[in-house]
Amino acid sequence: MKKYKFIIAGLAVILVVFFALNSILFIPNVKLEKDKVYIDVPKNIDVDSLTNILKPYIKSPATFKLAAKIKRFKKPHGGRYEIKNLMNNNNLINLLRIGQKIEVKVTFNNKNSIPELAGAISHYIEPDSVSLSKAMNDRQFFKEKGFTSDNILLMYIPDTYRLYYDTSPEQFREKMWRSYQKFWNETRWRKAEEIGLTPIQVGILASIIQKETTKQSELPRIAGVYLNRLKKGMLLQADPTVVYAYRQKYGNDLVIKRVLNKHKAVDSPYNTYKYAGLPPGPICMPDIQSIEAVLNPEKHQYYYFVADFNKPGYHLFSKNLREHNQRAGQYHQSLNKKGIYH
Repeated sequence: MKKYKFIIAGLAVILVVFFALNSILFIPNVKLEKDKVYIDVPKNIDVDSLTNILKPYIKSPATFKLAAKIKRFKKPHGGRYEIKNLMNNNNLINLLRIGQKIEVKVTFNNKNSIPELAGAISHYIEPDSVSLSKAMNDRQFFKEKGFTSDNILLMYIPDTYRLYYDTSPEQFREKMWRSYQKFWNETRWRKAEEIGLTPIQVGILASIIQKETTKQSELPRIAGVYLNRLKKGMLLQADPTVVYAYRQKYGNDLVIKRVLNKHKAVDSPYNTYKYAGLPPGPICMPDIQSIEAVLNPEKHQYYYFVADFNKPGYHLFSKNLREHNQRAGQYHQSLNKKGIYH
């Protein structure tokens, strides 16, 4: 009789343990107001820190921590994870243990410096802007890739990329380098050679024409103007480079609505009114449309252009200096009438 009592007691304990484990591991613990959420898990955190991240989404943090002990789960893989409604602790732990993370879409454009780009990227992935900027500005890295501190921004082609949340700064820059190489395929290299420029020079010129107009239809024509000037050995005399040079020297927060002689007099290698050829680096991050405009310029005999005072945003193009000066004078008169003197 005692033997049966022991068996019954043992079975009871087994059932209690079974139901307890079932409750801890397999009863849904995730409770969401929608089908799924995404969580970002930093590298090298412990279960307590992970539990704090999960707290807004789970009913019982205590059972999650207990389940982690049962499954001997001590440290998750860093990354972004998709957490689905009604997941149980066992599912959660397996997901985080295996490191079944998802990719993050990272989009950037219109960044004017490496620190500014690093700040934008840090909103998408785990590394902060300081560590990203340090890696991107690493002299040995960019020298090996054929860049300088003046033009390294050109390695980062504005687009949408897929990265993991725990991508390191070094992994990010390597991915951007591979993307740059892929972008500069044989076709684009050949087109650059046909206009007598290197990919870096194409990027520098693209940054100038991008600042000249917001009208994409004008990009190839303006590119043609500057290529005509370069071919003839003329100064580019690009107002955006003067604005860039002046702000570099006197403050990036300066608002310059009208380029004056004092601006043109600034001594800087970026001032294309004073120095021949292209500046040493881009004046902004050129987008793909601007790069393509340089590679596929409009062929014409224009050497000059000025803002069209009758069609804001557009330009008037001239083949000779006399016609250009006449149009430029009319444009300056229109600025005077509007009270724009600086």
